[in-house]
Amino acid sequence: MHLIVKPPPFLAGSLRPPGDKSISHRAAIIGALAEGTTVIEGFLEGADCLSTLRCLKELGVDIEGPHEGRVVVRGKGMGSLQEPEAILDAGNSGTTMRLLLGVLAGQPFYSVITGDASLRRRPMGRVTRPLAAMGARIWGRQGGELAPLSIRGGNLQPLTYTMPVASAQVKSALLLAGLYAPGETVIIEPCRSRDHSERLLKAAGAAIKVEGLAVRIAGQTPLRPLNVSIPGDISAAAFFLVAGCIHPRATITLKNVNLNPTRTGILDILAAMGGQITVTPRGESGGEPAGDIQVTSSSLRGVEMGGELIPRLIDEIPVLAVAAALAAGETVIRDAAELRVKESDRITMVARELERMGASIQARPDGFLIRGVKGGRLQGTVVDSHGDHRLGMALAVAALVAEGPTVIKGAECMAISYPRFADDLARLGVEVRVEE
Repeated sequence: MHLIVKPPPFLAGSLRPPGDKSISHRAAIIGALAEGTTVIEGFLEGADCLSTLRCLKELGVDIEGPHEGRVVVRGKGMGSLQEPEAILDAGNSGTTMRLLLGVLAGQPFYSVITGDASLRRRPMGRVTRPLAAMGARIWGRQGGELAPLSIRGGNLQPLTYTMPVASAQVKSALLLAGLYAPGETVIIEPCRSRDHSERLLKAAGAAIKVEGLAVRIAGQTPLRPLNVSIPGDISAAAFFLVAGCIHPRATITLKNVNLNPTRTGILDILAAMGGQITVTPRGESGGEPAGDIQVTSSSLRGVEMGGELIPRLIDEIPVLAVAAALAAGETVIRDAAELRVKESDRITMVARELERMGASIQARPDGFLIRGVKGGRLQGTVVDSHGDHRLGMALAVAALVAEGPTVIKGAECMAISYPRFADDLARLGVEVRVEE
């Protein structure tokens, strides 16, 4: 499927981004392990989160929905999961695979989990190695590094594990496995990653403590069901935040967005670049701070970003590269080698596709060197998402300030995290067309 985007004369309107993807996955999984009925509102009905629901159903969990963002999970406790008859299919979702590996490590049965061609290329050893150290038996391609992965769990022992790289997915997998181990499991991060799992586990009654960069969880404590209203995903909002900054006639308001401080690196960087952004807090939603964000046309300047900031904006780097391509001066992005093992090699593909549009962007081993284009305009052309939802949407944002229309090949992948992305562009005044 191709998405054709024409640069609009203005961008104006109000949007409510889809429910937070990270929280949707975690709320469903924790609800499946709880004793009682969990009700989730604002669940993201994207392909990745639907993969998590599908796998949980294969494990015997009674799930109703999603219906207009509402999911009901009837959990029967941590020991209630059933050995699946079929291979679990995580689709394109690394979150599904990594988090469920943590759950499956605690189960006294055999299971196999796989995914699509993209997911089968993504590294899983960072999860399987510490899970094996806890006592799970895991087999897979390249010594358990790549899916398909088969696992026989049960009889786990607690672990103290210092993570070499900050990763919310790895941390969450180990916390979920720690639920099944007697005693205390301790995970130590090099810097803070998103903490949705800690918040939801605490709300479910888990014996969990956060002490600086260490997270401690005592196992074998029953979980209670959740009532969760999920705020909008700031990673989805990021595309419109950048669009509002780079377009010369833009005023966009994004409603009920998650403002969790472990996720708001995008706001910090755009502010440092000169972005005209106003945040209005609206209290809490689903145990997370939430609020409205307004963005207007801005004169951006280049910055340097790296270090502890990167885990707080890793998913937003493709669209931040677009912002940098339209900013005055030079932007350096470093310490982001993790981008090479996402849905695509995002460093290579972002650079390749933005170059097609006239951006001055140099791929580096762990990031980019980007020089803003003179005149603040890119060139409309034919580009490719390479099956990567965040790259595809970032290219659509770049198309908003290009000379002439842009054709984005492989646009169907956008449904992985933002099923109504094209519709929301149209709501702001953008002329978009879908071609098969």
